[in-house]
Amino acid sequence: MIDSHDDEIVHQELDTDREEPAIAIVEVVADLKGTPAEELPPAYHYINRTLSNLYSNPPKPEAQMTVEFTYSGYRITVEQSGAAEFVNVR
Repeated sequence: MIDSHDDEIVHQELDTDREEPAIAIVEVVADLKGTPAEELPPAYHYINRTLSNLYSNPPKPEAQMTVEFTYSGYRITVEQSGAAEFVNVR
């Protein structure tokens, strides 16, 4: 489980080779909330294609491409390297 406080920023490294990267987002948020992932809303249709494209066709490293979105009460920023930041916005 990830240790977190409401006002903390939590950093995670996501697996950029994962077939469905949105599942990793759901798993981290579920861990932060202390709830089963199955109880969270599905994220696949909202972010999976975006993250898959970011990982499979990344721009040159100097572009430092990031994707930012809100999911289940967290503002999430994901970099093309797989580095991710989770900020509780509730």
